[in-house]
Amino acid sequence: MGAVPNVTPADALAAVRNPLAFIAARWTPDPRTVRRAALAALVMSVVIVVTGGAVRLTGSGLGCPTWPKCTADSLTTTSAMGFHGVIEFGNRMLTYVLCAAVGWAIVAARSQKPYRRGLTRLGWAQFWIVMGNAILGGIVVLVGLNPYTVAAHFLLSTALIAVAVVMWQRTREGDGAPRPLVGKPVQQMVWFLVLAAVLLIAVGTVVTGAGPHAGDSREVERMPLDWETVSKLHAVLAWIVVTLTFALWFVLKAVDAPAAPLARTRELFLILLGQGVIGYVQYFTKLPEALVGLHMFGSCLVWIGVLRVLLALRERPEVVADLPGPSAEMTVGTRA
Repeated sequence: MGAVPNVTPADALAAVRNPLAFIAARWTPDPRTVRRAALAALVMSVVIVVTGGAVRLTGSGLGCPTWPKCTADSLTTTSAMGFHGVIEFGNRMLTYVLCAAVGWAIVAARSQKPYRRGLTRLGWAQFWIVMGNAILGGIVVLVGLNPYTVAAHFLLSTALIAVAVVMWQRTREGDGAPRPLVGKPVQQMVWFLVLAAVLLIAVGTVVTGAGPHAGDSREVERMPLDWETVSKLHAVLAWIVVTLTFALWFVLKAVDAPAAPLARTRELFLILLGQGVIGYVQYFTKLPEALVGLHMFGSCLVWIGVLRVLLALRERPEVVADLPGPSAEMTVGTRA
C-alpha cells in the first residue's frame, strides 16, 4: 500500500477557497480526457431533452404537482403519485446527472495545461444555462404547463446543446485566431442555413404548444392556433433547410472546399432525410407518442449537425510560444 500524502492545513484551506485551482495544480488530464468530458456534457444535454419529451408524451408533466418539492409534503415522489410521479421525478433527478457531466467538463478544462480560459468559460456557460433551465422548469410546473413556458424551456435546452457543441469542437482545436476555409459567400450561405434551422426549431415548439400532447392528462392550456396549419409551416421550413443543405454541398464541391465542411454537410443532409421521414409519418399517423419522441431526438441531431457545418468552415491553429532554452517552441493546443 502506497504512502498517504500529507494534507497540510494550508492545502485544506486552498481547496476550500478555490477547489478548481486546487485540483488543477495537482492533476493534468490528457487531451482525450478533456474531449470525452466535453462530449459527455453534450450527450447529457441531448438526453435531458429526450427524457423531458418523455415526461410530456406520457402525460406526466404534473406528476410532481409542485416545485422544488414533488408534493407539498414530500421532496420525492410518493406511491400516491403513481407512474406519472415516477416519470416526472426521474427526469428531475437526471438534472443532477447533467450537472455532474457539465461539472466534469469544467474540471477537465480548468485542469488542462496550459490553462485555456475560453474553454473553461464554455463549461461555465453550460452550468449557468442548466441552472437557469432548472428554475424555468420549476416555473413550468408552477404555472400548470403553460405552453409558452414549455416552449421557452425547450429553446433554452437548445441553447445548452449549442454551447456544448462549441465546447466539444474547441477541445479539438488550438487557441489561435480562427482562419476561414471557405469564402465569404459560402459563409453567408451557411449562416442562412443556421437561421433557417433556428426558425425550424422555434416553429416546432409552436406545433408542440398547439398540438394534442399537452403534457398532462388533465385539461392544459394550449396555444390558440391550428396545429395542422403550424405543422405545414414547420414542413416548409424543413424543406428550406434541406434545400439549403443540398445546395451547400454542391457549392462546396464547386469551390473545391476542404474535406471537413463537405463531410459535415453530407452528414447533415442524411440526418435531415431521416428526420423528414419521421416527421411526415408522425403527421399522417396523428402524432403517435413514440414517433414524436423520436422526432424530438432527431431535432437535437439536426441542430448539432447544423452547428458542426458552421464550425467546420474555419480552423483554429496551434498557438506557438517562444520560450528560452533548447526548445524554442511549445504547442499549447491541438489542431482540428
